[in-house]
Amino acid sequence: MKLSEIVAWLDDYLDIENYPDASLNGLQLDAGTDVERIAVAVDSNLGTLEQAVALNAQLLIVHHGMFWGAPKAITGAHGDKVRYMLNNGLSLYAAHIPLDAHREVGNNWGFAGMIGLEELEDFGEYKGRPIGVKGRLKPPMKRRELAQMIEAQLGEPVMVLEGGPDTVDTLGIISGGAAWDVVTAAEQGLDAFLTGEPKHEVFYEAFERRINAMYGGHYMTETVGVNLLGRKVEDELGVPFNFIYVPTGL
Repeated sequence: MKLSEIVAWLDDYLDIENYPDASLNGLQLDAGTDVERIAVAVDSNLGTLEQAVALNAQLLIVHHGMFWGAPKAITGAHGDKVRYMLNNGLSLYAAHIPLDAHREVGNNWGFAGMIGLEELEDFGEYKGRPIGVKGRLKPPMKRRELAQMIEAQLGEPVMVLEGGPDTVDTLGIISGGAAWDVVTAAEQGLDAFLTGEPKHEVFYEAFERRINAMYGGHYMTETVGVNLLGRKVEDELGVPFNFIYVPTGL
């Protein structure tokens, strides 16, 4: 399949142009090859690029791309990765905030569906656009049972700050590094809030605002979207995909 056809489909499906973001979302590197297989991953580190090539992928779709904000010189380790992709016919596509926020394959709405959250609504914002999701557990769950269910889905231990009620009815979700949104969740009266990684300066907010804060790992909470997107591309466009798992433990 032509790379341009896949990129056009992705841009439209993810609504790339309508999300303000430091990431250069969309096609970041065109290696000039048609696409018979794609790989999806959270990050664009060299190890991931090497695995994509080993899988015979011609397109790698990532959450965290190689270009952020200002232009970056193609030198040093950054230049090495660019040359590696060009030499091996591997193109790179990035979807950051658009993949966090997407209502079908996004990290947040997608994970809400995985754990059976109901009565879903937008929750939290990034530069004026909705990014997360909140909803209700039916039936409500003990917070430790909820943490165990999240662990079962993500495959990694969940850190829990038990500042709120033991029984959780309502939950807000924003993947990655959204620790401060525990305040937003508390202000909206939610019982619990899930994000990726904690911050020291936010630690006491959970206890002072009487809300349960849960942290499932920045990396692990952002494996959701790329997997759902890869499956969507395979189903809609007929291009098979592989997920590349390179956990950071963070």
